[in-house]
Amino acid sequence: MKKRAKRWVSALLFTAGAVSTTLLLKRRKAMDGKKAPGNDRDRSADKWARPGMHVTFRAEVMPGRSRSERTFKIVKVLPSNRVTLEGFAGEHTETEFEIAR
Repeated sequence: MKKRAKRWVSALLFTAGAVSTTLLLKRRKAMDGKKAPGNDRDRSADKWARPGMHVTFRAEVMPGRSRSERTFKIVKVLPSNRVTLEGFAGEHTETEFEIAR
């Protein structure tokens, strides 16, 4: 390739990069404070637990008890994704319970 052609190609590539960077920055500035495109799903439905839901402790956590004795009702879901249970003291995490089916 001749020297002049190489300069043309490099100038075109530089211009294309500058234009795409400008467009990306404008899009980012326009998206500040907005949801990302394609991410319009409500995330509150993705929580692993909701108040009023019944959860069962894993057998390893409460050995020697039947499934019905290990099942409790959720009273409150805390911001840290821990839960408080009705009739059982303390805060508990998702890993303490059996997987819901």
